[in-house]
Amino acid sequence: MTFAKHLTRRQLLAATAASATLTSSLAAWAQKAPVRTLRIGHQKGWLSILKARGTLEKRLTPLGVAVTWTEFNAGPVQLEALNVGAIDFGDVGEAPPIFAQAAGAPLVYAGATVPRPRLEAVIVPKGSPIQTVADLKGKRIAYNKGSNVQYFLVKLLEKHGLKYSDVQSVFLPPPDARAAFEKGVVDAWIIWDPFLAAAQKTLDAQLLVDATGVAHNRLYYFSSRDYATHHSDVLRIAIEEVNHIDTWIANHKDTAATELAQVLGLDKRITEVFVGRAAYGTAPVTQAILNEQQAIADTFFELKLIPKKLNLLHAAPVNLG
Repeated sequence: MTFAKHLTRRQLLAATAASATLTSSLAAWAQKAPVRTLRIGHQKGWLSILKARGTLEKRLTPLGVAVTWTEFNAGPVQLEALNVGAIDFGDVGEAPPIFAQAAGAPLVYAGATVPRPRLEAVIVPKGSPIQTVADLKGKRIAYNKGSNVQYFLVKLLEKHGLKYSDVQSVFLPPPDARAAFEKGVVDAWIIWDPFLAAAQKTLDAQLLVDATGVAHNRLYYFSSRDYATHHSDVLRIAIEEVNHIDTWIANHKDTAATELAQVLGLDKRITEVFVGRAAYGTAPVTQAILNEQQAIADTFFELKLIPKKLNLLHAAPVNLG
């Protein structure tokens, strides 16, 4: 009886000590365990390099933020994922967000690159009689309908005294447009990198004119209004880390071209051209940048590509600067 009581007392003391240790461990774990998440959707490119570096995770982990990555093959698919609440952050060109906003997506522009007009251009086959923009009149031009290059074409023709109706538009996605271009079914192709660099290197395509002085061709980073409202600190850090990657690429172009060649599955000769003519730098969106998007939205409305006129005045999150 006495031994049993003594044993019970020892067990009680041990159990109490174990309980205290467990409580302490759980408290420590709770302090370190992620309490927020940044779900990133991305296409193969700059964000792939950021993912490989792990620098974003290093900055966000101390804040209790876990990072997840999901790869998509196109911007519109990413925006649909945002619309259904599957991701919080992603990268996209100029045109897809406008279509998403026209469809009612709760999208905000969290960041934007500097202008990169040299990354999209009009190209013609080697030996083509088309030597100037004026020569495009009446010609068959392939491009992706509703993309940033359609806006580029409209403004390019305006700049040279032509109308949109003065050319024959052939709407084709990049792989089909390349095939049509190679077979001579179309007279010109308006395309962006890395497809542009690939056509120059492997088809000996000739660059007629790029978007310099016509369109900015920025890359945008987006989020939802709800996420931007409640996690502006997370988005600010994400944009900062994207800019750090931009800076690294600008200063290490050869290494970056090698990494991009592996990520995109392309010959390094192609990514060298792409990396070499890109411009670098990413920052939060300003009202001036939103005005650029507004101009594209207005053009798409005039072309009846979107069903309603948009007002992008409130499409930037607050407190990211």
